Amino acid sequence: MSYLKAIILGIVQGLTEFLPVSSSGHLLMLQHFFGIESDSVLIFTILLHVGTLISVFFCYWSDIWELIKELFITIADLIRGRGLRLSERPVRKLGVMIIVASIPTAIIGIVFNDVFEGFYKTLLPTGVGLLITGTLLWLVERKRNNSVSIEEMTFKNAIFVGIMQGIAICPGISRSGSTLFGGLSGGLQRDFAVKFAFLVSIPSILGSIFFEGGSDAMASILSANMGAVIAGCIAAAVSGVLAIKTMIAVVRRLSLRYFSIYVWIVGAALIVYTLMSK
Repeated sequence: MSYLKAIILGIVQGLTEFLPVSSSGHLLMLQHFFGIESDSVLIFTILLHVGTLISVFFCYWSDIWELIKELFITIADLIRGRGLRLSERPVRKLGVMIIVASIPTAIIGIVFNDVFEGFYKTLLPTGVGLLITGTLLWLVERKRNNSVSIEEMTFKNAIFVGIMQGIAICPGISRSGSTLFGGLSGGLQRDFAVKFAFLVSIPSILGSIFFEGGSDAMASILSANMGAVIAGCIAAAVSGVLAIKTMIAVVRRLSLRYFSIYVWIVGAALIVYTLMSK
């Protein structure tokens, strides 16, 4: 893969991973319309997740550092028999909620992996997924009285966010959009819902890298295109930071329905294109 293609893929991956427009859907469109080899794109984008992880760490480093420190404090409390004390430790509760949300995501990904892979063979499921994404974003904007903070968040909230993140493995269904839907529809404060959606992406992204990390295709791309991989990861990290900052501003001040209109148009166009191409 050339450096130019790697950088383009990195920019698209970084932007669409965090904007609610579906990174998988846009990468599939890029692959189809620009004639990029299918297998290399899927494996290469998994490598680009390193760049998107850097984006999350850059934007939420203070929260992540607090979570890391709280982990060791939690271990010490458990050894001393003091229990979890979630009601007394908001940062600890946030870490537990991230773990709880990651469980249904992992189960869905493992159980339905073969089904999801079948959706990547044509653009029709991507078009349908984009329509679903637009609908979720439109519906959740109807709920504006969001007041639930980490102190009031329940395991039910976390599980629902995790289920929505798992469903987003389908192409065209945005991970950030679906997790935002899961958080906001459960009443989470808008700023907190954005933060939780991005923090809960860390285990999901790490899981995808670990799951595919030992594949022969992954090793082949790393050995042959290390320079392109690095360039793509840098592009993904920079564009990812811009996308996260944009999402924070949009959720605070604007409406997610602007993204609804965009993905509806693209999704409908993809469906029409696919049906006419048969």
